[in-house]
Amino acid sequence: MTQKRFLEAIIVGSGFGGAVMCCRLATRWPGKVLLLERGKRYPKGSFARSPHDFANNLWADAEPGQSRKLNGLFDIRNYHRMDAVVSAGLGGGSLIYANVFMPAPAWVFGERWPAQINLSTLAPYYRIAQGVLGARPVPPAEGDARRTIQRTGLYADFAQADGGTSRAADICVFFGKGYANRQSGPLPIGEQERNRFGAVQTSCTYCGECDVGCNVHAKNTLDLNYLYAAEKQHGALVETGSEVTCITPLNEAGDTDSTADGRHGYRVDYRDDAGTARHALARRVVVSAGTLGTNELLLRCRDALGTLPRLSQRLGQGFSGNGDFLSFVTGGERDADPNYGPVITQYIDYGLQQPQPGQPAFMLEDAAYPAFAAWYVEGLRPAASPGYVFSRIARTIKIFKQRWVDQLFSGKWSGSVVAYANAVLQGDVSYRSSVLLFMGQDAADGTLSLKRGRLALDWPQTTSRPLYDAMVACGERFKQFTRATSYIPQPTWAWPVRNNITVHPLGGCALAEKPAQGVVSSLPGVRGQAFGYHGLYVADGSILPTGVGANPSATITALAEWIAEDITGLAPDDTLGVPHA
Repeated sequence: MTQKRFLEAIIVGSGFGGAVMCCRLATRWPGKVLLLERGKRYPKGSFARSPHDFANNLWADAEPGQSRKLNGLFDIRNYHRMDAVVSAGLGGGSLIYANVFMPAPAWVFGERWPAQINLSTLAPYYRIAQGVLGARPVPPAEGDARRTIQRTGLYADFAQADGGTSRAADICVFFGKGYANRQSGPLPIGEQERNRFGAVQTSCTYCGECDVGCNVHAKNTLDLNYLYAAEKQHGALVETGSEVTCITPLNEAGDTDSTADGRHGYRVDYRDDAGTARHALARRVVVSAGTLGTNELLLRCRDALGTLPRLSQRLGQGFSGNGDFLSFVTGGERDADPNYGPVITQYIDYGLQQPQPGQPAFMLEDAAYPAFAAWYVEGLRPAASPGYVFSRIARTIKIFKQRWVDQLFSGKWSGSVVAYANAVLQGDVSYRSSVLLFMGQDAADGTLSLKRGRLALDWPQTTSRPLYDAMVACGERFKQFTRATSYIPQPTWAWPVRNNITVHPLGGCALAEKPAQGVVSSLPGVRGQAFGYHGLYVADGSILPTGVGANPSATITALAEWIAEDITGLAPDDTLGVPHA
């Protein structure tokens, strides 16, 4: 519904930046903060699993005034030499990310970052974010077969053979409130309890479905911590299915005025999934629509609609894919079992923490994918490899022959079909295949712009090729180590497409000390505020001046905490203002 009262703040988007800002600003101004999220809520058990539901689990733009035909979880973008996969839903990217919490290496902040921000500056905010998000390593198995993740050991052995070290990753997954607080061991698998903020969660079931939405709420997604506290404890107003289309400053008379600088507030126009136009008014606006959404909205307001003409000319500059590179190794000689356990459990550092001069800096993480996807892969094998069909037929004939011989000479016949079922099902390709997730420090030299009213990306790619080449070489070594039959760089990497894929788009609204260097301020008193405006802020991955190489959610969350403290004047802690949390 259209908000008729004058609010203290409107938050656009509910990812890591938006969720923090919503919670912290609602703590300062209870009941006077509105969050607008284009996607929908995903209560427990509502994420798509069937082929029919997955067909509708995609996001598509709606034409003005028309209802949205697809409002699913996955927003897949295709650009020049770079594709992107992002999320639409309450909780943003936390709904589909791989849970890793990893602060950026200290050296990253020395390149193109303003002097006010470094690892020491952000350290207290990292600690708070880690406490809220409950980031801990996977509990040790200690002889429990259900907690044993085979691929973790495989990667550790590869790291040792490759001259590196495998380290357990801190992941934002629920293994019980006591385990998150370091007060006890993990809650038994599949058991439920309320987390420290009051939301009911399930102790991780090791299903490997983190990246397609956790139907048991074992992921510590933002709707179960920051956003939960914002709504339940601090009275934040949340409207889902609400896509912001325009931001316009108000003048002293309270009218929209593109020449105003925001000191009298803003009007935010948005539309719901039915295409109905709505609006709300507020003293301040925080744009946290994710790197792609934020850049597109601000570019449209500046260049197409003319409502925010003061925005820096640096808007859209410095895009980074965070060096993301996905690869597959299939048919290895060792069991990998990539369909079990949280999506990521460990990482191998290749110079990311301590880079070597002239050498690309990156890391390699393991990955899981859902068991139902493994069945899909098996279904494709007959078409992809006729020899596979013949091998299965030959194996079954061999079993039948042995049974016939046994019956002929011994007279025994059990009538069991177990051996036949075993012959058909064993040897699936997934069980001895590995998914390799690389990320590293790319050149961060992409440019976002509007073309024909849509967001466009120019990604030079060649300047980051040494990084990608080093990742491909590492993948080849992994293939050799596992004695696998094939190594497949990401599907779009093959000529003539040669596109990267990122799930961590960053940049375009960089933090800086002045508008000639970036889009939003890093200075005290105006942290995160857009140059040229009062009360207009940006808080999401777009404000990072470079990629961070590590999974960026920790840094985005810490920066949002840093900005929110500057706006509200309230020192944050990890209780989120929830009693007894």
